[in-house]
Amino acid sequence: MHEWSDAHLMVREAVRQFIDKEIKPNLEELEHGDTPPYDTLRKFFKSFGMDVMARENALSQIKREKEAAEAVARGETPPEKEPGGLAGMGGGEAAGLAMIPIIELCRYCPGMVTAMGVSMGLTTAAIMSKGTIAQKERWGVDLATMDKIGSWAITEPDSGSDAFGSMKSTARRDGDEYILNGSKTFITNGPYADTIVFICKLDEGNPPKDRKVLTFVLDSGMPGLEQSKPLRKMGMHSSPTGQLFLTDVRVGRDRLLGETEDVPARSGAKDTFSMERSGVAAMALGIVSQCLDLSVEYAKTRIQFGKPIGEFQLIQLKLAKMEVARLNLTNLVFRQLEMQAAGKNLTLAEASASKLYAAQTAMDVTVEAVQLFGGNGYMAEYQVEQLCRDAKVLQIYGGTDEIQVSQIARDLLADK
Repeated sequence: MHEWSDAHLMVREAVRQFIDKEIKPNLEELEHGDTPPYDTLRKFFKSFGMDVMARENALSQIKREKEAAEAVARGETPPEKEPGGLAGMGGGEAAGLAMIPIIELCRYCPGMVTAMGVSMGLTTAAIMSKGTIAQKERWGVDLATMDKIGSWAITEPDSGSDAFGSMKSTARRDGDEYILNGSKTFITNGPYADTIVFICKLDEGNPPKDRKVLTFVLDSGMPGLEQSKPLRKMGMHSSPTGQLFLTDVRVGRDRLLGETEDVPARSGAKDTFSMERSGVAAMALGIVSQCLDLSVEYAKTRIQFGKPIGEFQLIQLKLAKMEVARLNLTNLVFRQLEMQAAGKNLTLAEASASKLYAAQTAMDVTVEAVQLFGGNGYMAEYQVEQLCRDAKVLQIYGGTDEIQVSQIARDLLADK
């Protein structure tokens, strides 16, 4: 795949029309007010029939798994699994149709994409990939359509990059139930989440480093569960972020993901990190494309020393580097689409390399855009100021740049 098809371009135009009508007029409130993004996102999904498609896909997956389980119960060989994910929805064409809204929304409101990605992506994927059929029916379908909002809770005040090694949240067996304690921070959708995937360690009196990692599914309003108000942040204001506090939260085995302590939570988290990291390229492409468009227009109309600043070579160099960045990110996105079309996923190291480059590129371009705009670029009136603040977190969440470097290097140095 080397360019968008006619179908892709039609969808892109429709998405842009929605953004012009529903998001741009409300951007100030989304970014600087206290309006959560969820109603706007739900309206977006309904406008394009994405909620219906998501529900059908989730129910179809559950139906296939039920049929397979019934076949095994009868002593029969279960049918082969159909291709999952975007590869099972028509290859690169369908994958591209799913990618375009991410790119276009990130031109104006990257925070909305983060909120959407954690709810519909990370939280839903954890349940739909590792949960029992009953758990998928109970939580997965509503999460897939955003009828319910989800959050994925792993980060703690003392365990950022060292998510598992420094994890202090615990689950303690109490008969057939568990008692959960601990706190989580920097949790996307945390203040408003209906469903929370909570990752902790099983406390059997053994040293923390030797404890098994478990995953539970919680509902808002459970006794002992407190969800904080949204935290104030540098950027991504349209993505509510909060803290979670658990004090003796009692849960049954039905809330243990997979209803077994043997679900490999660490590998599941790595899959989640890989998914999160690979999505940063599309987000960065949207941010960079918007900064380039704004900068080109400004360079044509801003007059200094009697002529448009676009006639100065240093400004031309900035624009040229932005275009190179846009092309590289586009190629990175198209490579991901081709892999999805072939039914392949990026390895964790590949996803880390993609995120490292995309995040650094988005930050470099947005800083240069602010510089190109000069004093105006530092003012909130001009959108490059917001995009610069938003871009910074791409170098932090889903694993910092430093963690990405470590992950890539370990893979390169590993014996193969």
